[in-house]
Amino acid sequence: MNLAEAIILKNTEKHPLKAAIGFKKKDAGWKELSWQKFGEIVFKTANALRNAGIQENDKVAIYSDNSSEWMIFDLAAMAIGAISVPIYSTNNAEQAEYIIDDSQAKIILVGDQAQYDAALQILQKESSSLETVIISKKAVWIKKEFSSFYLEDFIAKASPEFECCPKEYDDAATIIYTSGTTGTPKGVVLTHGNFIRALDAHFEFFKFKNFEEELSLAFLPLTHVFERSWSLLCLYGGARVYFLEDPKNISKALEEVKPTMMCAVPRFFQKVYAGVLEKAEEGSSLKKKIFGWAVETGWQTAELKRNERPVPFGLKIKEAVADTLVFSKIKKRMGGRLWFLPCGGASLSPEVTKFFESVGIHVTVGYGLTETTATLTLFPLTHFEHGTSGKPLPGVELRIGENGEIQARGNGIMKGYYNRPEETRKVFTEDGWFKTGDAGKIDDKGNLVITDRLKDLMKTSNGKYIAPQPVENLLTNNNFIQQIVLIAEGRQFVSALIVPNFEFLKDYLKKNNIPFTQWEDIVKNEKINDFYKEKIKELQGELSDYEKVKRFTLMPAEFDINAGEITPTLKVKRGVVLKKYADIIEEMY
Repeated sequence: MNLAEAIILKNTEKHPLKAAIGFKKKDAGWKELSWQKFGEIVFKTANALRNAGIQENDKVAIYSDNSSEWMIFDLAAMAIGAISVPIYSTNNAEQAEYIIDDSQAKIILVGDQAQYDAALQILQKESSSLETVIISKKAVWIKKEFSSFYLEDFIAKASPEFECCPKEYDDAATIIYTSGTTGTPKGVVLTHGNFIRALDAHFEFFKFKNFEEELSLAFLPLTHVFERSWSLLCLYGGARVYFLEDPKNISKALEEVKPTMMCAVPRFFQKVYAGVLEKAEEGSSLKKKIFGWAVETGWQTAELKRNERPVPFGLKIKEAVADTLVFSKIKKRMGGRLWFLPCGGASLSPEVTKFFESVGIHVTVGYGLTETTATLTLFPLTHFEHGTSGKPLPGVELRIGENGEIQARGNGIMKGYYNRPEETRKVFTEDGWFKTGDAGKIDDKGNLVITDRLKDLMKTSNGKYIAPQPVENLLTNNNFIQQIVLIAEGRQFVSALIVPNFEFLKDYLKKNNIPFTQWEDIVKNEKINDFYKEKIKELQGELSDYEKVKRFTLMPAEFDINAGEITPTLKVKRGVVLKKYADIIEEMY
């Protein structure tokens, strides 16, 4: 079955007037489209693409920030049997050109002026496969003589009457180029069947009640398999999805949209957690006691619910008081209605998931890759185990191979890397299992426990193996540390490059009468370095001596997407950072 057909036709027939998507235009409030209107626009766009000469299995690229147009274009491309190719909005012209050339995309949707200018540059090259550029925003200045059209004009004369191109489960739906922390991006081919079976498996796993009443806010990049799969799942199940264009506006959007569900990366939860703890620490002794009591009360309740045990009446009363005094204020800052938050992209410390569970927000930790259509494992609603990555979805099998590598097979496993048969062969075993490149184990209750990326495991000169992620998570859970990269491979001891949380550090400077000049000077300030030494010493108390950071360098600016230092989902590209800051690292040894 065609994925676009499975989403659009079912819901337009079931509840045509119910809201499907929400979006916010500049200087205006949030608006919604009903399923009927959403379906009409998707099918008008599909007809327009067909009229422009796009045929079955042609490639259609999307190079834009999150928007309703992004999702419309994606579903329209799949509806005609074309293959959509998302490009990160943060990619520069050279990176975008590589993906367009590799996939041989014919049409591209762009969002802003910089993306249009980059696409136009590619379009004008004789060797390029690109034929047409479509622009979602009228604010973008375009050159119509170079086959450039605003989306509104492109679809204006197209008919909303449309029959989706029939598709088999094994037919390609999309090619997603891995953002990757290492190596050249490879195009992961995912099929209509990968998506549909994975979506069905989620509903079988969770058995949601009244899912059509849920509202999700899409703020992670739709280009990434995590947000895209989650947003497609929400639409597939008839829930509303609001699209946030600029993730920097997440705090304001949460209060305006008041979502009930939202997927996020670990850094989002770490920042909320650290911020709450900092505020509690600044309060009076009475407020600290109330906060501690509330968290303990919430934890007792959460543990009973996790194990599906009844909550005594007295504890229910205590929980209601704790919610009124403490938790409601935390939840209000997140919109007030969030209860279900899938978390992926990297590991999340158990103390963070336990905290949110105490507050009454279920963080559904999961594990997966682009090559597995996102989810392999995740927390169920009950009987999950903190500190693990949950249990396999229905239709997913896991095993632990050589060197502790997690291997998988099942519904979501990719068809392969586009035009790279040799690379595809390398990631599959002879008996057909996909090799994830991650190390882990399966506990006696069937939960997956991630140890680390096999490529990231470090061996000190003393022969000790160190998995950097758990240590990095431990330190970035603190509100004064924004990013960190551990160094240990072939070294006598562990060192680190640390990016401070500049917002919290600025407050610290004021409170301690340290004049602010520029961050390059502040990170070299002796008092600031002493402060971080004490902070790190305190945080590392439970670690083995060989795992502890012995020396560190404070960085004057965050690792940056545009500089290629982090991925669009905020994972540090370790190899890039180690190479770029090699001189600074050597000074620590």
